[in-house]
Amino acid sequence: MNRAAWYTPRLEHMVQGIPAAFPPTRHSVVRDLGSSDPRARAEACEALARSYWRPVYTYVRFRWRRDRDQAQDLTQAFFARAFEREYLSRYDPAKARFRTFMRACLDGFIANEDKAAARLKRGGHCAMAAVDFARFDDDLAAHARSDDPDPERWLYREWVRELFAGAVASLRARAIAAGHARAFDLFLRYDIDDDAAASRPTYAALARDLGLRVTDVTNELAWARRTFRGIVLDGLRAVCATEEEFRAEARDLLGITLP
Repeated sequence: MNRAAWYTPRLEHMVQGIPAAFPPTRHSVVRDLGSSDPRARAEACEALARSYWRPVYTYVRFRWRRDRDQAQDLTQAFFARAFEREYLSRYDPAKARFRTFMRACLDGFIANEDKAAARLKRGGHCAMAAVDFARFDDDLAAHARSDDPDPERWLYREWVRELFAGAVASLRARAIAAGHARAFDLFLRYDIDDDAAASRPTYAALARDLGLRVTDVTNELAWARRTFRGIVLDGLRAVCATEEEFRAEARDLLGITLP
């Protein structure tokens, strides 16, 4: 398994209690779905599809028991229909979290599709660039579960995987650009590798392997963890409609209470 491809439980413990600058405030992607600016709406559609296509596809595959071709059609059709008819822009944060609302929309969409016994044309008005269903399906065969009776928790787990995978990829790009490639390598070895915790290398072992001082390892990992947490929070903020929802998600996901 590609270590950077999946969220691992080790990350959840790693990010707790790490001091970091509060992520920059961004206009919520969810709010932009209802923007009067067509460009803002299109960018919001693309951002949400990028964040949720894997969780949605996985959910359709295993919760609705669809084969690959059916799940691909339904995933792309769901986003096309949702954005074309502005289903998601009707979200009311006072009633539920956005991911709960999206799951309800998805369930309703598939139920209606079953009744109509038809498939929507792929594409629509939402760009889903570089969606590699075949490659992702290889990971699903080894790691997806279908035995969780709680659909909300099931979709949440897949969404967390995607959020953390994107954050790891962003951290890599940021580390290289900032001259911290070594910090990213240490981060992978110590915090991402999904080997048993008992086999995790010590700081001293990492320092010896890379010809560093232990203090260098400490400082590099501190930078990587601080940056990673900021990326996760920034990505989380983008898909939450309100500050209250954002803070609740951050508390549930990272175990932190934001000021």
